[in-house]
Amino acid sequence: MKKILLASTVFVLLLSSCKWFRQTPEIGLLLEKRFKNKLYKDFDTAAYNKVFTEHFYSVSKELPNLKILKAFYQAQNQHPVWIQKFYFNGELDSLNSYISRSKVHGYNPKIFNSEKLDSLLKTLGANQFKDISEVYPIIADLELTATESAIKYYNFVNFGSLNPRKLFTRYYIPVKRPDSTSMMGVLNTMNLTSLLTEIQPTTETYTVLQKALTNYELLPSKDPHAIMTVLVNMERQRWKLPELGDEYVEVNIPDFSLTWFNKKDTLSHMNVCVGGKRENDYAVKLQQFLKTKNLDDKPKNHETPILYSKFNAIQVNPIWNIPISIARSEIYYMARRDPYYLSNNNIKVYYRGREILDPDTIQWDKYSREKLPFQFKQGSGDRNALGKFKFIFDNNSNIYLHDTNNKTAFKYSNRAISHGCVRVERPLEFAENLIKDKEEYDILRMEVNLPPVDTINMQRYKRKLAKKADTVNTFELKPKWFGVKKQIPIMINYLTAWAQNGVLQIRPDVYQLDETLYDAMRKFM
Repeated sequence: MKKILLASTVFVLLLSSCKWFRQTPEIGLLLEKRFKNKLYKDFDTAAYNKVFTEHFYSVSKELPNLKILKAFYQAQNQHPVWIQKFYFNGELDSLNSYISRSKVHGYNPKIFNSEKLDSLLKTLGANQFKDISEVYPIIADLELTATESAIKYYNFVNFGSLNPRKLFTRYYIPVKRPDSTSMMGVLNTMNLTSLLTEIQPTTETYTVLQKALTNYELLPSKDPHAIMTVLVNMERQRWKLPELGDEYVEVNIPDFSLTWFNKKDTLSHMNVCVGGKRENDYAVKLQQFLKTKNLDDKPKNHETPILYSKFNAIQVNPIWNIPISIARSEIYYMARRDPYYLSNNNIKVYYRGREILDPDTIQWDKYSREKLPFQFKQGSGDRNALGKFKFIFDNNSNIYLHDTNNKTAFKYSNRAISHGCVRVERPLEFAENLIKDKEEYDILRMEVNLPPVDTINMQRYKRKLAKKADTVNTFELKPKWFGVKKQIPIMINYLTAWAQNGVLQIRPDVYQLDETLYDAMRKFM
């Protein structure tokens, strides 16, 4: 009995090892059909999986998306799924073609392993293998190279090569970045060519920038600065910013302008003043200040942050809560120089929350500005630095849009002059667009001594003027709040190049952010 069982076992083992009874996997059948070569019928899944596993381990330290790829291929039992899906229908050739042309996006094809991918495709296509074991390492290498190259190309073209929030200290726009879900979506795609086509940027600005890049590159004497300007703004166009909807407001810092868009039409366009540029050698001076703690050593940085939010209110006849930094660097010195500066400019002084009724009597020599114990507020009125309107939106930088009592500044060519907030040229027009209610707009106009548009409110307007002119009962001008019916998105952006009616517009790099971005992008060019 034992001899019979032993003989049966040996017979079964012989049968299982015999090629006559081995089923060729799908990849082997596809290769055989493609190259009309019976060699591929010997494709052994177990032997290939061992080669793939060893190859994966050997290159794992070089794979930026190691965890994603590891999870994907474990779920696929290490099978060459991308070769099966995309090699035989020519889509890996499409991937190779897109990568080889990545210079149109300002990228060096080498960063996507273009040479290796092209070489592996040619090696497999040459069909010069003498033994099936020679095929396994080529398939394994091509599989991993193709997936890694596709993920990186997808991420760079679709999302941009850099995360601006990690690069710039004052960038507060939430940008969508590649994550495990998006990358797994690339790996599981059933149509690679469509995926690559869909991610190509097609906006007017991007198209015009691409054309400009080509033209600059073809010039006999290339202009490095012009090329840099185009490349960094192409990168900005690739960043996935929040969806703004049909109606939104955009402030472009280098253009010193504000544009109100409504379904791609321009509802309003006006000049703005933005924050002043930080001092030269800011980083070096800041290190010095951190050592000395002397405010005289503290470098100035009033640059307007790049941010996204939504308007939620308007304050008419606003009060300016003067920031401690401005109080120390400006108000303190002005008050010491002129004892009547505070009262003449309607600035109230507070100590521990209580108003000092006669601030002109404060002996400023007794206080150091480093430990200034006072708070300052400028009351409503014509002298208020915020003017008559303050447009409010949530943000962590205490930034808002506002009117100003210095109208001549809007004629300057360089309008980077504020402490960080954005001054708007035509605040009344802006308020009308934001309120979107005729009755509310008339009330707002009357608060700033302007007659209502609707004559039915004229009597109300005259009574308000009479109350303000009453010499018996002193009238105190106070702020008044207005809500907004629709929270309009606001984007404070930084673009030094863009398309306008098909024409390339270029502006000075007022904060030198182009240089910072370009230096970070160099390794991808």
